[in-house]
Amino acid sequence: MDILALLQCIEPCLTGRTIKQLSRIIEAMMVMTGRVTMLGIARWAGTGGSYRTVQRFYATVIPWTTLFWLFFREHLWQVGDTYLLAGDEVVMSKAGKQTHGLDRFFSSLYGKPIAGISFFALSLVSVQERRAYPSSVKQVVRDAAEKAASKAKAQSKKKESAQSKGKVGRPKGSKNKPKVVAVLSAEVLRIQAMVMELLQRIAGSLSLTYLVMDGHFGNNNALTMVRSCGLHLISKLRYDARLYLPYTGPYAGRGPHRHYGDRVVYHSLPAQSHKTSAVAGAIQTDIYQMHLLHKEFSQALNVVIIVKTNLTTGACARVCLFSSDLALTYEQLIDYYSLRFQIEFNFRDAKQFWGLDDFMNLTPTSVNNAANLALFMVNVSHLLLRHFRQTYGTDSGILDLKAFWRGIKYAQETLKLLPQSPDPILLTNIVKNVTRLGRIHPVHSHSVTS
Repeated sequence: MDILALLQCIEPCLTGRTIKQLSRIIEAMMVMTGRVTMLGIARWAGTGGSYRTVQRFYATVIPWTTLFWLFFREHLWQVGDTYLLAGDEVVMSKAGKQTHGLDRFFSSLYGKPIAGISFFALSLVSVQERRAYPSSVKQVVRDAAEKAASKAKAQSKKKESAQSKGKVGRPKGSKNKPKVVAVLSAEVLRIQAMVMELLQRIAGSLSLTYLVMDGHFGNNNALTMVRSCGLHLISKLRYDARLYLPYTGPYAGRGPHRHYGDRVVYHSLPAQSHKTSAVAGAIQTDIYQMHLLHKEFSQALNVVIIVKTNLTTGACARVCLFSSDLALTYEQLIDYYSLRFQIEFNFRDAKQFWGLDDFMNLTPTSVNNAANLALFMVNVSHLLLRHFRQTYGTDSGILDLKAFWRGIKYAQETLKLLPQSPDPILLTNIVKNVTRLGRIHPVHSHSVTS
């Protein structure tokens, strides 16, 4: 496919020169091997893609949120499909001291904080296609005040834990705090700005209802932020979260009305809240759904509790999902939260194929462009694979796609050396055989001939 033709939809936000530079870079990333750096791209870009040209592109300020949306609306949007908004953070380890935003971030891969840089990404997730499309990427840069607040909070928790060890009840001197007036943290405010920018960009074209995030955002701070954006939050609570049934008893006749009823006992959940049960092998899965209260949240929660029991050993494990939308069914809540993981596949592809872990840029603009380009290539590869699989099989992946493009590149460069062009039949066989080199999934003859 002609990459330059695919990029005509982003003309409103980029100059013609920048679009041509981007097309050359994308073509180089499709055929190249090794680490995806500016120097590596320049070695494969050919005419019109010198190292200086690549440098100019990375030094250009690009409105990536607009670019993501225009490309998605033109090529990837399926009319009539249901879309969710999913958010997550990705951390890359970086050596040295000069990279913009270098800090220590917790990495789930290492299981501890590491020196590196972090980006928060928002993706539009298709419920029918079961696929996520990156839509907004911003670097996480913490200022001195945010670092100090985070450190003070950690020390405060450590101190409270030491003081309350062995003691029961409320800490001495603590006061009631209104839950409705939540003070949003710097992290949540940063995400709120991203969500509002994206919602303003797609307003009038695509309607979103839910924002799905992992258990790190299963708190009142994140819920308040999401509701202020006009969305409902879908997230996860701790497995041992202190949940309460709403009080339905009579009024005592004095004092304020009670809100909290009995505390939820996980090993004895109400039978009337049981929704379904299934057994697979030695594992029994039971699903419960209730409208419950949490003393740290300002509103009632739609909670789905998934309990898995090993029938052989009797061991039990559970997951507590929740949403601020009380009308959401348990099937939808579980399905929507499971779709959140599609954004992890975006990060995997961006790191493995498109250089999210490889770039060596240092300045704020070039670092931002490198990360956004890697995730933009995820969308481009989705589009190219959609057409590629129609001819070469539905099991084809990105490695097959890159092998095909690399084979075309090798065939073109080889044919340029011939004194005269071969006949069409020989030319077709040359291209067919060269593009098969390096493929993971074999090419079926009926797929090529069709």
